[in-house]
Amino acid sequence: MMSNLTVALAALGGVVLAGVVAHGAWQARRAGPKRAAVMEPRSEPREPVLDSQSTVPAVAAISLPPVTIEPRVVKRPTARVDALIDAIAPLTLEAPISGEMALMHLPTTRRAGSKPFLIEGLNAETGEWEAAAPGQRYGEFQAGVQLANRSGALNEIEYSEFVQKIETFAEAIGAMADFPDMLDVVARARELDAFAGEHDAQLAVHLQARSAAWSIGYIQQHAARHGFVPGAVPGRLVLPATEEGAPPVLTLTFDSQAALADDPSRAAVRDVTLSFDVPQTDPKAEPFVAWQASAQALSLGMDAAIVDDNGRPLSVEGFNAIGSELGQLYQTLESRDLAAGSPAAWRLFS
Repeated sequence: MMSNLTVALAALGGVVLAGVVAHGAWQARRAGPKRAAVMEPRSEPREPVLDSQSTVPAVAAISLPPVTIEPRVVKRPTARVDALIDAIAPLTLEAPISGEMALMHLPTTRRAGSKPFLIEGLNAETGEWEAAAPGQRYGEFQAGVQLANRSGALNEIEYSEFVQKIETFAEAIGAMADFPDMLDVVARARELDAFAGEHDAQLAVHLQARSAAWSIGYIQQHAARHGFVPGAVPGRLVLPATEEGAPPVLTLTFDSQAALADDPSRAAVRDVTLSFDVPQTDPKAEPFVAWQASAQALSLGMDAAIVDDNGRPLSVEGFNAIGSELGQLYQTLESRDLAAGSPAAWRLFS
């Protein structure tokens, strides 16, 4: 699946939009980078923020004034132990304990090597599994270590570290831990990692200046017209999701050194990358539509060519072929209960 998407991106080229008459390269160099127009001041949310409800405008809307993003508070679900992607160890207690006692003895870090783990208690009053909280009592606990992420499969050393940390916690609270067999856990981890590796995808296109280079302010101004806000690191702009804490729908990245220049208005950038993380992003947010529309709108507004990693033009037909492959990938992930944008997918593809 992943190879088909890559082939579609790399091979399906063509004329994207009507050509724009370009200035000569010599004239572009003399003129210096294009600069942002003077605009009215506006509020600018940043990443991370309360994720915002934003709409990617159609190509014809590129002349609209900058968009003011209004925060929308939609809470992202708290990470929970999940048998689909975690190896789970039950912790049995003779009698309920307080949340304060559990919190006092929790491991200082919830990682075993590169793998996060979670500890939940069964609330004696509500009967719900939850992270330990003061003022509550818990009759059981369970710990789950993640079997795989983008760092690879859980290995024997990481699993042993998890066991050691949970045993220490269990002894401190007077619980008996029951750990699954290491060989079985590692085998599951490798199988899940293989599946994730075959069905991971991060789609990206480049926007390359046809004539004069761009200043940082010029890029930011054009991106802001389509809902992008400054990211958490230099050289990164994001189109926020509508759910607090969720990954952005799209990212627009460029040379971080240019963003850190003493005079960003004079730093020249000729290439920006527009991308989205397929398994991390909920299809209901229509990231593919936003990706294609943003690429086309920005290419018109900034006088840029849309190209793949090899510098070959990507046509509308190319985008359509990628969209078809993407639909199949979504179906495959959903059939494994790892639907794109779901809590399990967020954790696995991280």
